[in-house]
Amino acid sequence: MTGFNRAESTLLAEDAIYSQIIPAGEGWMHELLPGQVLRIVDLEGNQAADTLFYDADNPEDHYSAVATIAGQGNIYLTTGSILRSESGKELLSIVADTCGRHDTLGGSCSAQSNTVRYAHDKLPMHNCRDTFMLQLSRHGGASYSKRDLAPNINFFMNVPVTPDGGLEFADGVSAPGCYVELISLCRTMALISNCPQLNNPCNAYNPTPIQLLIWDSGLQ
Repeated sequence: MTGFNRAESTLLAEDAIYSQIIPAGEGWMHELLPGQVLRIVDLEGNQAADTLFYDADNPEDHYSAVATIAGQGNIYLTTGSILRSESGKELLSIVADTCGRHDTLGGSCSAQSNTVRYAHDKLPMHNCRDTFMLQLSRHGGASYSKRDLAPNINFFMNVPVTPDGGLEFADGVSAPGCYVELISLCRTMALISNCPQLNNPCNAYNPTPIQLLIWDSGLQ
């Protein structure tokens, strides 16, 4: 299945217990309690929010793209997707999505991938892998390190699979104000890099802020 599955939320922003703007190129790490709902908002459209999740009670059990794809029989994430860990544990579920489709194959940009995909002089550019590692060093404590980085989710990013099985980093399919909303099914650690990528059309070559909101009422 490759189609879009859009669904709006019934939650109101004014009822959120947490709200923060994350500028392009910045990161965020935060624990979600069972039943809490996280909304990631693409404020200006076509931004990529590189995201990883961990079982907070067992930090080595991180989000698994393979287990998630196999569990749902779909290479894209959208409303109804269950995000699974390496052990198969259900970490979160996407309960609302006004963009309709998200990538979990393209991975995060890094100094090395920037040189391979674009040019050697892109090596010094800031990238999502650096942001992930910075957040882990600041907030992960002894429980997390760079060895805990894994293939991630790219919310709002359009990475279609080509007929010959390759990946294409294509124009974004999101728009200003689009959001994805996830309910945490256990105690989950969220790690986000708001992508600074300037070299491909996923964000129209213009990285922009995202907004993060959290509610306590997800399982009520």
